[in-house]
Amino acid sequence: MRSLSGWLGIAVTAWMAAAAAIHLYWGGFGFPEPVWMRGFHLAVFVPPLFLMYPAGKSSPSGKPSVADWLWAAAAALPHVWVMWNAAAVSDRMEYVDPFGPTLMALAVIAIVTLLEATRRAVEPGLAWMVLISLAYMQFGHLLPGVLNTRVFTPAEILESAWLVPTAGGVYGPLTGIVATTIAIFIVFGAFMQGSGTGRLFSNLGAAVAGRYSGGPAKVAVITSGLFGTMSGSSVSNVITTGAMTIPLMKRVGYRASVAGGIESAASVGGALMPPVMGAAAFVMAEMTNIPYAEIIKAAAIGAVLYYFAILAAVHFEAKRAGMQPMALADIPAWREVLRDAHLAIPIFVLVYLMSERWSGNFAAFVATLAMIAIAFLRRRTRMGWREIVDSLASAGQTMAPLAVSIAGSGIVVAALTSTGMVVAFGGIIKELAGGSLPWLLVLLCITVLILGMGIPTTPSYIIAAAIGVPQIIEVGTRVLGYSAADLLLPAHLFLFYFAVIADATPPVAAAAFAAAAIAGSSPTITSVHATRFGIAGFTVGFAFIYDPAIMIRGSLAEILLVTAIQVAALASVTAAYAGYLTGPLSIGFRVLLGATGLIGAFGYFLSDEARFGVALLGLAIPLAWQAVAGRRAIPAP
Repeated sequence: MRSLSGWLGIAVTAWMAAAAAIHLYWGGFGFPEPVWMRGFHLAVFVPPLFLMYPAGKSSPSGKPSVADWLWAAAAALPHVWVMWNAAAVSDRMEYVDPFGPTLMALAVIAIVTLLEATRRAVEPGLAWMVLISLAYMQFGHLLPGVLNTRVFTPAEILESAWLVPTAGGVYGPLTGIVATTIAIFIVFGAFMQGSGTGRLFSNLGAAVAGRYSGGPAKVAVITSGLFGTMSGSSVSNVITTGAMTIPLMKRVGYRASVAGGIESAASVGGALMPPVMGAAAFVMAEMTNIPYAEIIKAAAIGAVLYYFAILAAVHFEAKRAGMQPMALADIPAWREVLRDAHLAIPIFVLVYLMSERWSGNFAAFVATLAMIAIAFLRRRTRMGWREIVDSLASAGQTMAPLAVSIAGSGIVVAALTSTGMVVAFGGIIKELAGGSLPWLLVLLCITVLILGMGIPTTPSYIIAAAIGVPQIIEVGTRVLGYSAADLLLPAHLFLFYFAVIADATPPVAAAAFAAAAIAGSSPTITSVHATRFGIAGFTVGFAFIYDPAIMIRGSLAEILLVTAIQVAALASVTAAYAGYLTGPLSIGFRVLLGATGLIGAFGYFLSDEARFGVALLGLAIPLAWQAVAGRRAIPAP
């Protein structure tokens, strides 16, 4: 990203701040007509990307080139045209009214500029996926077997990719959800950071965990989880918190790759943390018509379990290696933490409003205003006009890459649905699974992790959901006896968790690579350690399907039992690969803990009570052995 200065830097900052402010205003006072709003959203966020991001390494780093200005102007043209003709676009009959030369030319410009903006500001892999999707629509009729499609005319391809507001493409519902709910929550997160809430989270994590063995690693886990309430981006979490926690971990003795792995695993989990989960969670609400409040409620226990597993793994690793706590000079006093405690009030306001079933847009709007007002109560957190503008500009800079990535995902989804590839690819996976739900889930897990190698979490989840959710519902209703409605949210959460975890799993792991850059370690080795510490995501993902009580469905006893099963299983597995419980573990005990932990987590052929008993017994035997051995080692007085 360029560091723009002078009049251009001021102009771009003002532009992004104004765009974010308009989205915030809409959240409180209502949205304009959908097509016009989506046109405005893309018109204000796509063109600046060509000014902020260079085309390549040889491009000017301090200012845009003439070509960049031309790209920006071209990117604005089709969306400004849509705004000017919003009524006509809304009234036209999709695939019935002519899609003439003017519309085709505008569609080409919109798609080409979108691809280039995606390549520059998001991921080249996503740009390639969009391009391959369009090529498949054009040439799919030449392919054999299940890959064969009907013949699409160029007009049909361009219309479905660009101007079908009710289905997919650039102007589809996915762009609509970004321009509404997601945009408002991004603004709220930016004001949290601008007010000093990040300092509150950092100090709180250090005060809670800094005095214990391996303190910096535990601080990283807690701080990253709290930062996740502000940002759904794992990479931004790594950059924000890792700059502090990774050097501290290395200072007390963690290897660079381990420190980077811990930070990236913790930062990835930020997208799972209520009340503000990643952008994919808002897309999930739109795709399922399930209120966002219900989604964060269903995801809450899973998010806590994810961080419990990382903390357990970090603890066992620290004890085994004899890690020291943080230096006392680095641990803030509780009075320092309490000086910022009032900044937590807007978060409670947000949670309360959403629990009372206010719309997410309005809840985030009110919470943002509450953040500004609450921050004003103390001098150290007070936000002047500069801080407010900076927060709005920061929100705009976050929205812009997200706008193009979601629009690109819309094109992929349009191609998958128009060609029938959703059904075909789903049929391939279903055939490979052979009617087995466990094998189906494993294959879908692998599919999402592969998608995550080249594209960000939200597009990965969107594409995987289009392919996988119908398959899970079809097989799950037959195998588990649940209704399709009961399986809808578990299926989406299953795919969402693996889309999130893909940012930390090798061979391509964006969060782990960012952490490796800070730690000065091998990106691949760092991603291996990130996967090791984030193993909970794999067990919790499957629990959404097989243990519906994990989503706070069922009686209190059922909820407590399945949660206890996961706690015991995760503690066993993390202790097994760390080789430490209350003391070093022999190979035999490590095998015992690993086996009983996996049975507890995945032994769905057993009753819940039996799974809990196995996992608990696996923990109890080495604990008792080490307790007895420890007492025997103490000389008699």
